[in-house]
Amino acid sequence: MFAPETKILVVDDMITMRKIVRKNLSELGFKEIKEADDGATAWPLIEVGIATKQPYGLIVCDWNMPTMKGIDLLKKVRAHIEIAKTPFLLVTAEAEIGQISEAISAGVSDYLVKPFSSSVFSSKLEAVWKKASPK
Repeated sequence: MFAPETKILVVDDMITMRKIVRKNLSELGFKEIKEADDGATAWPLIEVGIATKQPYGLIVCDWNMPTMKGIDLLKKVRAHIEIAKTPFLLVTAEAEIGQISEAISAGVSDYLVKPFSSSVFSSKLEAVWKKASPK
């Protein structure tokens, strides 16, 4: 699993959802958790992480948000050489196959459908960590 000191960015336009994700992460022992309310406010935080050589080790991001959607933030992260391999978990209420295919094509680490339980969240994080870990 990710180390407890992993720097995590939670991106969701709904404060309630950010609190739920933060609570799940905190219960798993994570302490370095930042929040943003959409992709447009998340990107400057990501840039600061790059500039200070302290990039995020995991991004947990909603799909449907105003200004910049999660899929667009994912594409922006994947296009940036220094953070292209950052583990990225997309969270959405949509389970449409077209969206899942688009996310996979864009390089998502995994996909989580709302609503979810703590155990499902934890297992998705474990799957993301396994994909990101060197073999």
